[in-house]
Amino acid sequence: MRVGAFILAAQFPGQGQAEALHRAVRTAETAEEAGLDAVWLAEHHFVPYGVCPSATTLAALLLGRTRRIGVGTAVSVLSTTHPVALGEQAALLHLASGGRFTLGVGRGGPWVDLEVFGTGLEAYERDFPEALDLLLRWLREPRVGASGRRFSFREVAVVPRPREPLDAVGTPLAGCPAAAGPAAVAADRTRHAAVPTPGPAGRAAAPTALAPGADPVDGPAVIVACTSPKTVRLAAEHGLPMLLGMHCDDAEKAELTALWRRHARAAGHSPEYVAATAGQHVSAGVVQVADGRPEAAEVLTKAMPGWLRQGLDAHVTVDGRRRAMRDPVAYTELLCSLHPVGPPRLCADRLAATAERTGITRFALLAEGSGDLAATEENVRRLGVEVLPLLH
Repeated sequence: MRVGAFILAAQFPGQGQAEALHRAVRTAETAEEAGLDAVWLAEHHFVPYGVCPSATTLAALLLGRTRRIGVGTAVSVLSTTHPVALGEQAALLHLASGGRFTLGVGRGGPWVDLEVFGTGLEAYERDFPEALDLLLRWLREPRVGASGRRFSFREVAVVPRPREPLDAVGTPLAGCPAAAGPAAVAADRTRHAAVPTPGPAGRAAAPTALAPGADPVDGPAVIVACTSPKTVRLAAEHGLPMLLGMHCDDAEKAELTALWRRHARAAGHSPEYVAATAGQHVSAGVVQVADGRPEAAEVLTKAMPGWLRQGLDAHVTVDGRRRAMRDPVAYTELLCSLHPVGPPRLCADRLAATAERTGITRFALLAEGSGDLAATEENVRRLGVEVLPLLH
């Protein structure tokens, strides 16, 4: 079981944006110190719900400040970003970090972002499959051109090419610390080589999406945020694992993972690859570790509703469509009931139960629900020191 921190850079009422970003950086640094597996970075535009507008930029900073922990985007929004530009950034971070970067992508929402960045509503409603296809080709081919409905350009060289052995110039393979010797690197390469490859004969293989566990020669790991059966099918057809949201309960996530398996098998992926990739799904959630459950829930119910209210209310749709807003208090209470909120044993049992019910063993947990820097750092430390040992 691999547990990471989900970082929104949330701006709570009365806080400045620099304060939120500083807390985000410190959360990542503390997560590495506490032994967590990864940090997952969200991006948002024009709203205090999260004040990081570029998950890849923040990822670059955090990869430079850490040495072991994985860093992923959760997610980079393809509807407002050119797939080639995102692919170039992903390749750069993958190679420069020794394979510690994971690219999470998603469709985003029908927000005013589409107007500001000039991509339009069709980028959200229609063009996500084309954008994902182009992104994946960029991450696996030496030269890429496009002649689609949205993207059309002459063939160009992929620079830097992500599909190169990272140890060719002495850079460590994914999962190996920078100081690892030749024996450790060789052992890691052997472990990676056991991962099956996707796709039936005749089908272009999707980029390997198993990190840690995939050979870094295949480029950065890729994961897709799935909020509907349509995106589940798209991820499955490409042989890519899913990131599932914190609002879903275990039953919903179990249904989505079962649907993903059916579509992956129907797309022709081998049973071995389907099983291996299914082990890379990530479940998002909330965590608050305290000596008792009432104390943990109280921390979140005092702080999160104000953040949710101001953050979600700030979202503006691009076309004026009406949208239903969750009640912030009820939503916070729902999150407390679904996720590891309470003493260490309860938190461990909650994660184990989710893993048993859904088959998902990777978690991205929001630890900044208190809105306070010191409390967030302590929450992450307790997660690593008191909860993680109970999961082994």
